[in-house]
Amino acid sequence: MNIYLILICTLLLLDFLLEVGAALLNLRALQAEVPEEFADCYSKAEYSRMRQYTYERTRFGLVRDSFLLVLTLAFLLTGGFNQVDLLARSPGLGPIYTGLLFTGALVFLVALIQLPFNVYSTFVLETRFGFNTTTVRTFIADQFRGALLAIVLGAPILAAILWFFEMSGPMAWFYAWLSASGFMLVVQLLAPVLILPLFNRFTPLPDNELRQAIYAYAQRQHFALEGIYTMDGSKRSTRANAFFTGFGRFRRIVFFDTLLTQLSPEEIVAVLAHEMGHYKLKHVPLMLILGILQTGLMLFILSFFLGNNGLFAAFQMEHISVYAALIFFGFLYTPIATLLAIAINALSRRHEYQADRFVVASGASADALIGGLKSLTVKNLGNLTPHPLSVILHYSHPPMLARIRALRHLETQQKAAA
Repeated sequence: MNIYLILICTLLLLDFLLEVGAALLNLRALQAEVPEEFADCYSKAEYSRMRQYTYERTRFGLVRDSFLLVLTLAFLLTGGFNQVDLLARSPGLGPIYTGLLFTGALVFLVALIQLPFNVYSTFVLETRFGFNTTTVRTFIADQFRGALLAIVLGAPILAAILWFFEMSGPMAWFYAWLSASGFMLVVQLLAPVLILPLFNRFTPLPDNELRQAIYAYAQRQHFALEGIYTMDGSKRSTRANAFFTGFGRFRRIVFFDTLLTQLSPEEIVAVLAHEMGHYKLKHVPLMLILGILQTGLMLFILSFFLGNNGLFAAFQMEHISVYAALIFFGFLYTPIATLLAIAINALSRRHEYQADRFVVASGASADALIGGLKSLTVKNLGNLTPHPLSVILHYSHPPMLARIRALRHLETQQKAAA
């Protein structure tokens, strides 16, 4: 049997088993009683509801992942990739346009298969627990806008990568990397003004007490803001969030409209201070650089698998092509991607602790940040006691109990020093 086929099937199964193991351990880690830190804001009924939500989300994820694994293996073993390739080749176009058709067809198939799961998650599961506010019209519009965005942004960068690998010889990976890096930087710049407004409406925050408090804090930190905006996140969900977009003098803070109704002004300023800490501590450019380096590593390793007869034989391909190699290499890259994701998540969790420390050091209220975090956790039915394996694999933020305990420790140290 083909060694690449054995390896790919083994990697798919191991990745699935790892996710199943983490999910089951996560369920076992759920505590029956409300942790002491949340006893003042999590009623027994709400805590029981959080546990039920975690069970339901986990069970749904296991069913979805099991179905997708079986379908992926069946598609692989029955030569499905070759059939899609033959279909993409039938118009007789050149390798780049054929590659776009091949990739587009696979993306469409994946989206079509996942659509029922997305519908169930949005309109059944999230609705059952009071999170969903998405209308059918908004859901359909999001699907079309997302597809259009993928074509407008994804097709040109994919075409460029294919062109470099077709035409540029041994250094193709490097030129493709430069092209992809430039694309990532442009998207970072365009997202606030061209991409995000396609999905949400952004409105300047009125000149009120909250706006004045935010600008007063930003001025004390010598932090320039282009503007403060609210986003109509409530059109899709009751969940709340806040984030920075843009660079330099074009930086703007965006609050979900749901956040403004769930937190007090002091808590919102503390959340802003945390996000500002990421900027002050250079976390944003560092993560962008790491993303660019990861892309370079992937393209470099990919260059060794182009034209690999054994790899193409594993997928029962009649023709060898650069565009198919891009897809097939993704299966082999799974363990590397997992290890890199674990490392990036660990770094991200460290950044969250550092941003929390910035809040305390900058004079913002640690109590207000803790209050805001607790309110959002309860509102979102957040799991307070995730298993360490689940944290390692998936958490870009520390578990909420760990963050609150770290903030309390910082607060104690600050009072002792005073």
